[in-house]
Amino acid sequence: MRLEDAEVLLRPFAEDDVAALAEALQNDPEIDRWTRIPSPYTEADALEFLTTTEERAFAIFDGPTGELLGGIGARVHDEGVVEIGYWVRASTRGRGVATRALRLVASWAFEELGAGRLQLVTEPANRASQRVAEKAGFTREGTLRSLLEFKGRRRDAVMYSLLPEDL
Repeated sequence: MRLEDAEVLLRPFAEDDVAALAEALQNDPEIDRWTRIPSPYTEADALEFLTTTEERAFAIFDGPTGELLGGIGARVHDEGVVEIGYWVRASTRGRGVATRALRLVASWAFEELGAGRLQLVTEPANRASQRVAEKAGFTREGTLRSLLEFKGRRRDAVMYSLLPEDL
C-alpha cells in the first residue's frame, strides 16, 4: 500500500528500512523530549518496532529522492476511533512534511478503515506538533490532565480530533 502526494510517499515500514530508521532517530533531542521512542535509538530498536508494533506504521519518504523523512502511525481503538502519532527527522522539520503525511493518513483512515474519529495528543509545550495538527485540519479539544505516563511521571496532553465531515 502506498499513499502519496506531489512531495511525499508513505508506505509501510519494511526490514530494508531498519538502518535508515535507526540513523534518523538516533540521538535526536527533540524525539527524546516529545516521544516515547527510545534514545539513543539503535537498529535493534528499529527491528523490534517493525516486528512488534500493533499500529499501522508508515515510513514517510521524500517523493523525488526516496530519502526517509519520518514516520506516522495509526492505532485503531474501539468504536471507530483511530489515534495518530508522527515524527520527522531533524533535517526535515519546518518543511510541511508531517502535515502532508497527516493529511494523507487521515484520508486513508476515513476511507479504508471506516474511522468515525481521528485523534492525536501532544504535550502542552509541543507547539510544533500542535501546528501540524491544526494545519491538517484537526480541532483542539482541550487539555487532558495527567493523561500520559512518560518517563516515570504523569503528564498532561492536548487532545486534537478530526471527523470525516471536517475534510
